[in-house]
Formats: sequence, C-alpha cells, structure tokens
Amino acid sequence: MGNFIFIIVIIKPIRNWFNTQKDFPFWDNIFSKLYIIAPILFIVDISTWKKFEVLFNLCWNGILGLFIFFFWLNRKNKIAKTLFWAIIPYVAINLNLDLIEFLAPKFREKYDDYFDWSLVGVFVWMIAFGISASSQYKAQLVERKKREEEKLQLEKVEAERNSLEVLVSERTAEILKQKEDLEKTLIELKATQAQLVQSEKLASLGELTAGIAHEIQNPLNFVNNFSELSVDLAKELKEEIGKPEIDKEYIAEILGDLSQNQEKINHHGKRASSIVTGMLQHSRASTGIKELTDINQLADEYLRLSYHGLRAKDKNFNADFKTDFDENLPKINIIPQDVGRVILNLVNNAFYAVSKRVNNVGEVKPTMELLSDVKQPKVIVSTQITDKQVVIKVIDNGTGMNEATIAKIFQPFFTTKPTGQGTGLGLSLAYDIITKGHGGTIEVESEENIGTTFTITLPINN
Repeated sequence: MGNFIFIIVIIKPIRNWFNTQKDFPFWDNIFSKLYIIAPILFIVDISTWKKFEVLFNLCWNGILGLFIFFFWLNRKNKIAKTLFWAIIPYVAINLNLDLIEFLAPKFREKYDDYFDWSLVGVFVWMIAFGISASSQYKAQLVERKKREEEKLQLEKVEAERNSLEVLVSERTAEILKQKEDLEKTLIELKATQAQLVQSEKLASLGELTAGIAHEIQNPLNFVNNFSELSVDLAKELKEEIGKPEIDKEYIAEILGDLSQNQEKINHHGKRASSIVTGMLQHSRASTGIKELTDINQLADEYLRLSYHGLRAKDKNFNADFKTDFDENLPKINIIPQDVGRVILNLVNNAFYAVSKRVNNVGEVKPTMELLSDVKQPKVIVSTQITDKQVVIKVIDNGTGMNEATIAKIFQPFFTTKPTGQGTGLGLSLAYDIITKGHGGTIEVESEENIGTTFTITLPINN
C-alpha cells in the first residue's frame, strides 16, 4: 500500500517540476498512464491476499525504477539529482527485504521489527529530500520568473532601441539637411561679411584720402611759398653780384635767408612725403608683419588725417582736438596699418559724437579730467606708459553712451549711427586687431551727455 500511495503522490509533482508535458512528452505519457496502472496493480495485489506479494513488490519496484531512470537521465538537474538520491535507498531496502523474504522467510519474520524501522527511516529520508526538492523547485520558479521578466525587459529595451534607432535615423537625416542648409548659409554670410569688411575698409580709405588731400595742402603751400621767396632772393643775389661794389653783408644775409628757405622746403617736403607714405601704407592690404613704430607719430598723423577728412566732407564741421603724448614712449612692435586703422576709427567716432552733440544741444558741458576746462566740442588723443604697456586713449565730450549700448558696442554689425552712415564693423574689427592681432585690450567708459573714453593697451614686448 505504501508503494501505491508513494507512486500516486509523486507523479503530479514530477510532471509539474520537470514540465514533462512540454519538455518530456514521452515520459509524460508514461507518467499519466501510471494513474491507471497503479490502482489496477494495487487492487490485484490486495485481492490475491498476498499470495504473490514478492512478484507484486518487484512490479512496484520496477515502477519506482522508471522514476529512478528518469532522474538519472536528467541528473544535471538539481531536483532530479535530489529525487534520485531520495528514492534509491527506498528501492534498495525494498529489494533486499523481498530477497530475504524469498530466501529466508523465518529470518525476515524474526527481525521484522528492525526491518520495519528501516523502512520508517527510509521514508523520513525521502520526506527530507522531497522537502529539499520542493524548495529547489520554488527557487527555480523564482529564477525562471526572474529570467522571464528580464527577457520581457530585454524585449522591451530592444523594441525601444529599435524605435530610437528609427528616430535617430530620422533625426540624423534632418540634422544633416540642416547642416547642409547652415553650411550654405554660412558660405553666403562669409561672402556678405567679406563684402561688408571690404566696404568698411574702403569707407575708411575714403575718409583717409579726403584727410590726406586736405592735410597735404599745408606742406605744399609752404613749399610753394618758400620756393617763390627763394626765387626772389636768388634774383636779388644775382643783381647784387653784378654791381661794381658788392655788399658782402647783404649777400651773406640773402644766403642765410636762402638756406633757411631750403631747410623749410626740405622739412615740409618730407612732411608731404610722410603723408603720402602713410596713405600708401593704409591703402594696401596689411602685410601682417610687425614693425617698430612710434605710437605718438602714428596717433598724431591719424588724428589730423581724420579731422581734415571730416572737414573735407563737411565744410560746416568744426571741432577742437588736442594731443597729450608721453615723450618717453618707446617704439613698439605693431602692424602700423592695422593699429592706424583702429585709431582712425576711434577718432572718427569721437568727432562724430561731439558734432552730433553740438547739433542736438548747441553747447557742451565740461567732462572728465583732461576736458574739465572745455566748453566746446573737443577730442583728445593721449599716450602714456604703465606697467610695461603702452596706453592710448581717445577722449571726447560728445553724446556718450548708455550701459545697454556699451554692452554691445564691440559686437559685429552693431552701430549707433543712422542707416547708411555705418556698417557696424568698425569697432568689431578694431577689437579683433587689438586683442587677437596684438595681444592687447580695448575698453570703453562712457556716460550719456558727458563723453566717452576708449582705452587701448598694447604690450611693449609684443
């Protein structure tokens, strides 16, 4: 009876634990038929009143042997291995008892109690291993559930990844198209910027040329005047030499005047030559080569050229200008055409500011330290040396600027001038020339209706 109960009880867990219906259909078919075979065998066994007990015990053990064989085939499975070692002792003892009963029935009857306790021990053994197998099955269920969740998660991640890949592909195609459009726009902007920069340079050159035309007139007038005087003196000298009695003192005086005239002609001729040279240097493209340059001379030339250029364009324009140069200023390595362009731009802006303020207000208030005694439009260009740096300041008592304008003053294409009067590139180019081209700084201080100061610093060891 014990064999029957054990077999009926163990079939269902085995089919569940090993999922025989799906993974072992052949064995599942055998186990399912045992539900019919076991009861029939049990009924026949009890109905014979134990006449063939040994034979039926062999049948029961044969059925248990099927389970043992199944477990051995799947011995890599922890549950199968556990159940294998759970049943082996039971079957072994059963076989031994049957063999003893067949060969020595009196011996079996004499020690029947001991044999019964051995069966009890085997049952306890099987129960313990059965509990262990059940725990292993539960652990497998948890692990299987975990794997299924991980699989579902992986499938979900894979689906999301595929979806993202599609989105990334679409977005990449869109970005590439935008990139192509931006590159095309950038090329157009660079071309436009180049045209605007060239326009700014040409405008600067036009102002410079007008200033040169006006400025060069002064030394030429001196040259012409002193040349005429020299011609007259030469005639007087010729007449005096032709007289019978020569007045040596008078001749010496004429020669002295001629010598002074030649010196002045030479001086103003060199002045005119330097102006022309400056014009040529400004008109041609910058070589990018730095030269030892006298900043005082450079600033003075461009200040005067700016003033005379504005006067040539507008006869009604009038403003005072002044220089405050440090005579001990050393020559420094700069690109003279570029720095000259910066000074010209700043001075032009300063003259524009004072002119605009006069036109709008009609009078100018005192401003800043160097302009504290000024009651008329004025521009001052000063130089000094501080902390191994040359400092150039362009100061005006013009309209000034508010904080919002100061914040954007060096931005490309920003201008405070009316449309058509400025490209908005002058100060942007000036900033790049000073900071990137010469390793210096350019700063601005301003107050509305008071004035503006632009400060350029250039390192001496540039």
